[in-house]
Amino acid sequence: MTKPHFIALVGTNADFSYNRILLQFMSRTYTDQAEIEVREIADIPLFNENQMKNPPVSVTALSAAIDAADGVIIASPEYDHAIPAALKSVLEWLSSATHPFQNKPVMVVGTSYGVQGTVRAQTNLRQVLDAPGVQACVLPGNEFMLPTVKDKFDQQGQLVDDRSVSFLGQCLANFVQFAALNPVSVSA
Repeated sequence: MTKPHFIALVGTNADFSYNRILLQFMSRTYTDQAEIEVREIADIPLFNENQMKNPPVSVTALSAAIDAADGVIIASPEYDHAIPAALKSVLEWLSSATHPFQNKPVMVVGTSYGVQGTVRAQTNLRQVLDAPGVQACVLPGNEFMLPTVKDKFDQQGQLVDDRSVSFLGQCLANFVQFAALNPVSVSA
């Protein structure tokens, strides 16, 4: 059986992000389960409704990559109890100019400096992914929220907490099964 190909979106435009490190860790560590392609959102401009009919190349390229993928993993930090404005803007592009998330399996993960992980951002992100125009198929449960992240990765970007590694691997295995049960047609 062929391994699924997932697009993993870094949910921030910041130069340094533990969420990027988390996705890079996943792409290196769980190669037996899936091919995970980490993608950035920093080059996508602020959503502009006036450009919906002619979106920037960065938007159409990301949309095409999501269309071709078996699923999407989104790693988001939490800013003021919500997802970052940069991620919200990307989702606005992808729900207005194009619609690659419709019926696409999505897994939500996140890391943060605080003790509550990304609980509010993940709730916010799940609401956005359920909105008309987005209509993603979000993996229920399996909420991976890595709190107090500063001491969770070593200098090589390896997640050093064995329980977190095990739980993340189980969440990904569940997502692989979920994506296989929710196949989407690839746009021509």
